[in-house]
Amino acid sequence: MNAKVDLFLSKANKWQAEMTLLREIMFECNLREDFKWMHPCYTYQNNNIILIHGFKNYCALLFFKGVLLEDKAGILIKQTENVQDRRQIRFTNLDEISNSKSTIKEYILEAIQVEKSDLKVEFKKTADYNLPEELQKRFDADKNLRNAFAALTPGRQKGYLLFFSAAKQSKTRESRVDKYTPKIMAGKGLDE
Repeated sequence: MNAKVDLFLSKANKWQAEMTLLREIMFECNLREDFKWMHPCYTYQNNNIILIHGFKNYCALLFFKGVLLEDKAGILIKQTENVQDRRQIRFTNLDEISNSKSTIKEYILEAIQVEKSDLKVEFKKTADYNLPEELQKRFDADKNLRNAFAALTPGRQKGYLLFFSAAKQSKTRESRVDKYTPKIMAGKGLDE
């Protein structure tokens, strides 16, 4: 047991009972408890397997390599459209967890097997993402911007490409490129 998780659960205003039961299930599956990203995190041989977190309408188990799980019960949820690897099992009350305890354990044990097998998630490459025309025009006009973008980590590049591409209108895409050019030039990511 990790003291930081004890403190986290003692201060939880919502989902305290649910997250406590999920924690017990983690221990029954012999995972090591840690506290990362301000949430209880469970590892196998120092590799992240599962994170417990709570939201407004549900609490969840987040499987780091969830996309590699079979999902026989059809309960894994892709957190957002652009998430490639992680999947959640969501709960809205204590009974849901209690009633599906054996299924939860099956998923946890499968996640451990995935880690033991050293399976890797195949992530999309930066080149697989759409390069908005507005950004390409800026790259053509400004070699320094193109070089600064190329120097960013792949994750930062993907963040910008997704954000710029999400705008429906060309004018909005141009505005976003203009607004975030200083951050790109400084080597920073979208939210830094």
